[in-house]
Amino acid sequence: MKVMIIGSGSREHALAWKVRQSPLVQEVFVAPGNGGTAQEEGISNIAIDAKDTDALVSFAQDSRIDLTLVGPEDPLVQGLVDRFRARGLTVFGPSQQAAQLEGSKNFAKAFMKRHGIPTAEYASFTQLDSAESWIREKGTPLVIKADGLAAGKGVVIARTEDEALGAVRDMLAGDVFGKAGSRVIIEEFLEGKEVSFIVMTDGKEVLPLASSQDHKARYDGGQGPNTGGMGACSPASALTPSLHEHIMQQIILPTVRGMEAEGHAYSGFLYVGLMIDSDSVPHVLEYNCRLGDPETQPILVRLESDIFELCLAGATGKLGGHECQWDPRPAVGVVMAAEGYPGAVKRGDPITGLDAVEDAKVFLGGTTLRDDQLVTNGGRVLCVTASGDSLQHAREKAYKAVGKIHWKGCCFRSDIGAANQQDN
Repeated sequence: MKVMIIGSGSREHALAWKVRQSPLVQEVFVAPGNGGTAQEEGISNIAIDAKDTDALVSFAQDSRIDLTLVGPEDPLVQGLVDRFRARGLTVFGPSQQAAQLEGSKNFAKAFMKRHGIPTAEYASFTQLDSAESWIREKGTPLVIKADGLAAGKGVVIARTEDEALGAVRDMLAGDVFGKAGSRVIIEEFLEGKEVSFIVMTDGKEVLPLASSQDHKARYDGGQGPNTGGMGACSPASALTPSLHEHIMQQIILPTVRGMEAEGHAYSGFLYVGLMIDSDSVPHVLEYNCRLGDPETQPILVRLESDIFELCLAGATGKLGGHECQWDPRPAVGVVMAAEGYPGAVKRGDPITGLDAVEDAKVFLGGTTLRDDQLVTNGGRVLCVTASGDSLQHAREKAYKAVGKIHWKGCCFRSDIGAANQQDN
């Protein structure tokens, strides 16, 4: 079988690496891919942008692709899956209407309210003066979110009134996130432990993946601006078996059933970001309509089942009866980023030390090959992932590998998966 994976990040490298392990798969193509996918045996990059739907459809048809997997959110929100299905192509991912769960935070919050899914109290604004008045009335801390897609960066945790007012002014008047910030969602601030709960669904049946915890803040201890993710560990320590069942019954199944009832049956990976409070009560922070990055990396390192077989079953409405088998050992993924991330970054710096890494898997993201030399080509450059007999053992192995890799200005957090360390 032939598989196409759309995207260019570390998540897509991990997906391609795992899909290629399936005995059912002969060829894997990644559009456009990166320096890591270019070097994996049995995996080929194709020079098509992830947003070039026409070219992707044509390639899938001409190359007789058996299954397409979509990594990033933008193509999903823009309706790529609908285009593929209209041409009779098999693809695992949500329709454009279903992808609104991530594409519009206002849609997602209203959906949760309609279906009784627990989430933070909120208000939605397009006018700056109304937003400013609400902030002054409610007080801080508050969470300010751009309504649309902002590459994981459209969220500001405002601990003072000045910070909250500045955030809404930047989004509504300053155009800092463009069209994505033309509407803002202002939420109450929730405290607790964050958990990433990711499932596969064919629109009716739901198969949960291993839990994980993302670390979104740029600096150690959960400090600094939000990023697309600076690292992740799996499983999430806060998720007990009873809490897992509660989340399935009170959040995941109502979401899937609610989307179906509203005429937008959801098929694909569904990521639910949760905050678990001190009473072990979960609230939804966000929906993502795809696998998380960097949660995917430690999750797939632990997955022992055939990911291709599972995705094909999900894409064809046959997920019922399937189960996931997991390596019981924890895994940790540490993101190494370019200097300046999540702001402007320099590109083209040579990366060294990858050949010295042992007992860890390096999934490359913002990289490319230049004259056979691997160089940086983005903010989150790579994710070093390792499993161990304990979480601490996995951390030690991952950070030992991190210490061998270098480029000018490289940076990373030193506390990914650390005991009692929680971003919020």
